Amino acid sequence: MTDPDQRHRVLVLRALGLGDLLAGVPALRGVRRAFARDRVVLALPPSLREAALATGAVDSVLPAEAPGRAVPSLGRWTGPPPDIAIDLHGNGPESRDALAALAPRRLLAHAAAPEPGLGRPPVWRPDEHERERWCRFLGAYGIAADPGDVRLPRPVTPSPAPGAVVVHPGAESAARRWPAERYAVVVRRLRALGRRVVLTGGPGEDALVTDVAERAGLPARDLLRGGLPFDALSALVAHAPLVVSGDTGLAHLAVAHGTPSVTLFGPVSPRLWGPPRLARHIALWHPGPPGDPHGGVPDPQLLQIGADEVTAAALSLLRPARTTARPGKGGTPRGEAVRP
Repeated sequence: MTDPDQRHRVLVLRALGLGDLLAGVPALRGVRRAFARDRVVLALPPSLREAALATGAVDSVLPAEAPGRAVPSLGRWTGPPPDIAIDLHGNGPESRDALAALAPRRLLAHAAAPEPGLGRPPVWRPDEHERERWCRFLGAYGIAADPGDVRLPRPVTPSPAPGAVVVHPGAESAARRWPAERYAVVVRRLRALGRRVVLTGGPGEDALVTDVAERAGLPARDLLRGGLPFDALSALVAHAPLVVSGDTGLAHLAVAHGTPSVTLFGPVSPRLWGPPRLARHIALWHPGPPGDPHGGVPDPQLLQIGADEVTAAALSLLRPARTTARPGKGGTPRGEAVRP
């Protein structure tokens, strides 16, 4: 067995949100396999520590966060420089420079200098799916990673609402938040068919969750406000028959647990951030020009998705398995059920 003090230290930077972390799991697992005997440290916001450790791909977390999607300081790194630093944060010089400031022996980044025998670093492709982008990036450095390696272990924590359909109306930006009144319509229709529905919301989203609940006539016991701890949230999703949400972290958590999902896309195509090509995941999207995913008002393409579309997609996944088919054939007449 390798002496823990003699292991190389591999620092990976991906200091973004929950969805970004989960989309990066295939790449992180590639790093884990490539450096199986070494210590892999992931730099990301401390609120995501439990989620990061649940992937089984990292040994520890380096707290690192900045407002928005800015590159954080890595000043909390202690001890000798990393043996290897890997930039899974972005393609610009800012994230590269944050890692380079630690003087690693080797730096892997889109903006890194050419390596002997490798040539120039891989080219950033703006039209590439996020999971595939980082696996291809690592492949250019001889690190194999599978974009389909997304699943998380089943949680041991009990679900706070086993068997309930999970509806998550929140999102980091208004551009990706479908209107509360439309979510309420979907919730009412699912409850009318005898389904228990619970609403979830992250920190700062209590007012939104309450608004949807009041419009839908949902009892207080089915409002999970304030942001659940990750183990409880993970268990909730893992034991749910369906997750309905916008393009946000909960949609990626549904993919990680193999839970059927309906995800509403607007400013960003699901071909860039959507679920895998599996019948249990439906990505609703009305094609159009790219929007601003961090905009302050709901994206016009997102607003083209109607409550009838979402309800039909949800019901198609809640039927017995023998009737579950590829979506977009009759269930979403005005939109496009996209298989990214």
